Amino acid sequence: MTDERLKQVSSLRRAMIRPELGAICGAILVFVFFLMIAGDSGMFAPEGIKNWTVVSAQFAIIAVGACLLMIAGEFDLSVGSMIGFSGVVIAILSVHMGWPVWAAIIAAFVVAMAIGALNGFLVIKTGLPSFIVTLAFLYILRGLTIWLSISTTRQTIIGGVKEAAVGDPLAFLFGGVIFKDLFQWFGDMGWVGTFTRGTRTGQPIVEGIPMLVVWAIVLVIFGHFLLTRTRFGNWIFAAGGDAKAARYVGVPVDRVKILMFMFTAFCATVFATCQVMEFGSAAADRGLLKEFEAIICVVIGGALLTGGYGSVIGAALGALIFGVVQQGLFFAGAESSLFRVFLGTILILAVIMNTYIRRMITGER
Repeated sequence: MTDERLKQVSSLRRAMIRPELGAICGAILVFVFFLMIAGDSGMFAPEGIKNWTVVSAQFAIIAVGACLLMIAGEFDLSVGSMIGFSGVVIAILSVHMGWPVWAAIIAAFVVAMAIGALNGFLVIKTGLPSFIVTLAFLYILRGLTIWLSISTTRQTIIGGVKEAAVGDPLAFLFGGVIFKDLFQWFGDMGWVGTFTRGTRTGQPIVEGIPMLVVWAIVLVIFGHFLLTRTRFGNWIFAAGGDAKAARYVGVPVDRVKILMFMFTAFCATVFATCQVMEFGSAAADRGLLKEFEAIICVVIGGALLTGGYGSVIGAALGALIFGVVQQGLFFAGAESSLFRVFLGTILILAVIMNTYIRRMITGER
């Protein structure tokens, strides 16, 4: 006899309740749409692909951390301020205090993750909503970033990082480009555009794959594996689904949530370090509104705002949609403010679809 607790689920229903479903459909529609309206604008040429890939990678890096934290049932609204703070810490330590860039990068990660742990500790010990605690740190970190930069350098933009990073063993991991020889060969074969004038004549316009994109891919793979192939991933789902029941069965809910706050801070610092190495400078206002963009990517990717359900792959697809639309409107010659209109619209649609999926799972009406 079949155990009555074992319920047969059709393949269609299993597909319908996948968190990535909406993001997959959205990504297909977005690509089809921009192929129709901007297919001949260069958006899908190598240079155009690089543009929206880099933008999507930026969103994906912070979306991975936000996704795992949201599945664990918490929010972190200090991500954007953490980006600006970490970048300024790297610039001050390396340029104005003479630290090696690798040491400044490690220090920024340590400080950021310590602040992430403090966020998690306060949420757990005070019982306050993470929305309130991290909203407070949004302002604390932004104010601290501005104060540090002005009191140290009397300006809010700190340059000179690129010069200090020359020959640094760790800087390349965040600001380098890989597969240069391969892309040079692509340029020689005529598959990638090359410069025709100046000192870079004959060099490919797309010189390789930026480390920012590599970090995005690595973090997405790591996050997906952690969430779907490890016991800790089950703990993340349990902590966000029903924390009290999870504690009853031995899940270390407090530790899981604190570690997820730390991982979110880690992802924000990866973003900040890549940005500092790319521009060769840090600015106190960087990362503005990135926390909301990360949450939007996660929601578009199928995660529930209530926790306990979501997908890192879905969040990555949400970041891809974000990047393609942002750059696609530029290539299509549309007004840039329409991006915010699209963003609000797709956010509402994503929440509606996620709510419908939740009702399918739970049987609610």
